[in-house]
Amino acid sequence: MAFSATNAAAATYSLKFVDNNSHFSSQTKSLRPFSLTFGTKQSYPSSLSSSIQFQTTKNNDFDFGLTISRNGRSDFASTEAVRVLTGSVTSTHGFRFALVVARFNEIITRPLLEGALDTFKKYSVQDEDIDVVWVPGSFEIGIIAEKLGMSGKYNAVVCIGAVIRGETTHYDSVANSAATGVLNASLKSGVPCVFGVLTTENMEQAMDRAGGKAGNKGSEAALTAIEMASLCEHHLK
Repeated sequence: MAFSATNAAAATYSLKFVDNNSHFSSQTKSLRPFSLTFGTKQSYPSSLSSSIQFQTTKNNDFDFGLTISRNGRSDFASTEAVRVLTGSVTSTHGFRFALVVARFNEIITRPLLEGALDTFKKYSVQDEDIDVVWVPGSFEIGIIAEKLGMSGKYNAVVCIGAVIRGETTHYDSVANSAATGVLNASLKSGVPCVFGVLTTENMEQAMDRAGGKAGNKGSEAALTAIEMASLCEHHLK
């Protein structure tokens, strides 16, 4: 059932706070009048009243319910606390990772790879749980990432490359193809494929992001892979 709220002078609503532990007195506050429009397969009469009640739980959390009355009948829907899911980087036991690394611009991609490997080691990922696959360039990353993801051997795939703008439009084609390839690899395999491909205007910007003053994007990609692997494994299976 879906509904929307609109202003209507004919309806009155009240908001009542109830404190079970008597930390503060109960109070009723008026809300701005509005009407509810329901979209269902069944038509409901126009005479409709509702109330929303908030109250504290034993844990001093707030819960609330929505009461809807139509022709003397009432339906009550109670909500629960919002469930928040997030990946963890503190437990990597049993996770396996693959890294697809472009050989082109190796002066940049190798430091990115080293940054990723250092991060995996820092977060207790064992060497035997990491495979590194080299490809000619960033254009070829997507298809190998997809095959690795679909192999069922890995919890996440880190894709590392460097595309640096030159004097031709070749940069745009390769950068777009690399991004699309990594995205499609994730969607088709169902395994997180992390985009760790630098796309910069010049070599200086690339070096800054491969261990220079802007940090190491390979390290960031590895950390993202750990979190995504945890999220998928522990919450979304």
